[in-house]
Amino acid sequence: MALDLVEVRNSNQIEGALLRLDQARPDAVLVSADTLLLTKRNEIAAALARSRLAVYPYREYVAAGGLIAQGANFSVLFERAAGYVDRILNGARPADLPIQLATEFELIINLKTAAAIGLNISATLIARADEVIE
Repeated sequence: MALDLVEVRNSNQIEGALLRLDQARPDAVLVSADTLLLTKRNEIAAALARSRLAVYPYREYVAAGGLIAQGANFSVLFERAAGYVDRILNGARPADLPIQLATEFELIINLKTAAAIGLNISATLIARADEVIE
């Protein structure tokens, strides 16, 4: 079961979608990479902590109490975007600039959340994490 734009089209529907997830009691939840959902990250992370396992697309969810985030490093993407803006402001045609994909990804783990839900994170996964919240 997924909390995504299929179920949530505006922020007023997030609470209902979270209630349905809680009632369905899924083994795991993967939150879509969507800025509408990101604006409600505190509510989503708190509600999904009861579902045991939730994986998020942005580090902000883990800072809000979520368990694990794995996704593109947005700091790097924003730097690259600034380079594109600079090139365009200096006369480059946007159509001539190459499309770039994310090349750097990050894994963030919240051990406080893992402990609160009784989940033991392996030492191997912790060693691979870019950031661990203790």
